[in-house]
Amino acid sequence: MRFKEKYIQISMVIITLVMTILRFLLNEKGRTNPDSIRYMRFAHGLPEIDNTTTPLGYPAAIKFFTFFGLDEFWSSKVIGILAFLFIVFFTWKKKFYYKESIVLSALFSFLSIYSYTMSEALTLPFVLLLLYSAMLVIKDKIGKWEGILYLSLSLIAIYNIRYSGLFIVGGTGLFGLLFWKRKFSSSFIISGIVGFIFIVLYKFIFIDYFNESYVDQFLNIGLHSTPKLLVEFFQGMCTSFNPFVHIANPAGGIINYGIYGIGFLNILLMIFLFIRKKLTEVESFFITIGVSGIICSYFVQYFYSVNAIDYRLIAPFSFPIWLVYFNKLFQIFDIKVYAIGFLSLITGLVFTWLSKGNYLENRKIMTEFLQSENLDKVPLKFYLEKEEDLDKIQIAELISTINPQVRITFKPKDSLQKTTLTQYKVLQKIKIDKNKYQ
Repeated sequence: MRFKEKYIQISMVIITLVMTILRFLLNEKGRTNPDSIRYMRFAHGLPEIDNTTTPLGYPAAIKFFTFFGLDEFWSSKVIGILAFLFIVFFTWKKKFYYKESIVLSALFSFLSIYSYTMSEALTLPFVLLLLYSAMLVIKDKIGKWEGILYLSLSLIAIYNIRYSGLFIVGGTGLFGLLFWKRKFSSSFIISGIVGFIFIVLYKFIFIDYFNESYVDQFLNIGLHSTPKLLVEFFQGMCTSFNPFVHIANPAGGIINYGIYGIGFLNILLMIFLFIRKKLTEVESFFITIGVSGIICSYFVQYFYSVNAIDYRLIAPFSFPIWLVYFNKLFQIFDIKVYAIGFLSLITGLVFTWLSKGNYLENRKIMTEFLQSENLDKVPLKFYLEKEEDLDKIQIAELISTINPQVRITFKPKDSLQKTTLTQYKVLQKIKIDKNKYQ
């Protein structure tokens, strides 16, 4: 049985890797979004600071791989693939949730994260390092101050990649308070305090230095109503914890009842298993980090402008919850749990194929267009009438994978400039392969 399981694991890792690559190649714009434009532009301009909307970590990582001859787009894809491979290798080497990590990474939602030009992919390996450090501290396998060092460095690294790392810092301190009488509690409390001090210093030394009005720009009380947020929260949780489909149909329809229903039943099963099969102290840390992060992600929407909760935004928090969940399932069903990973891969393949575009062909056509207009190496603007023009901004996303020096503008007068592109200017000269289901 163990011999058979080994080959199941190897095949699942290989299929997940291939599917990750296909996920962005069979996409008309290479799995990018408006935030990807900012990340690649930020990376291209380093060491000059482009903005403080995002931390330095992810753009710096992209910049690092450009020194090996890659452009910003391909560097971001290398980061996603290496993040996946690191998680698999580290858990195998340390015998730390290895089986669970393989199945988790095969889930279509996490596969989509690895293939995305977004910072969540880089966040996950550092979340794993935090979880492993926590295990060493809780099981008293390392000294107190060594444990504090590992925990603190992990928390600082996570925050340097995503500002939502603040919630993990808070969750780490909270865990120490919840287990106040345990020997290890002070390590988590001190690490949480160190992480918080770093965040404060980061705010005053970095953010305020480059953008004094950052807080004023992004803090806005009463952005959304509670009924709207609760509906989005329910939908986001049900898709995030659906092991097969993490995206609902924006147009609605009966298929969404199935998507939300599977996710909701899975959440209920998680809760049942966590209650029925008592959590260890290590697992309690995992759940504390995950649940507190998800709760904070919900409430921050009342005063901070962020997208509606979805699988991507809560990935750093759902990651430890999935690990504990799969660990419980393996205890009950053993090798049969791998079926979840294979079914999710099959679902992902079908979804990817049905919604396919051709990034490489689109990149070639767009590159030829930019070169013919002498716009492939100069700073560009892309004009939109309003932020909701998602179909138009996809052109800008595709352009940014070739020339990352793209900024979005909403000023009509800018559209008269030669270095400002619009959907009309582009599509009157070229035709790109688009996903017909959008």
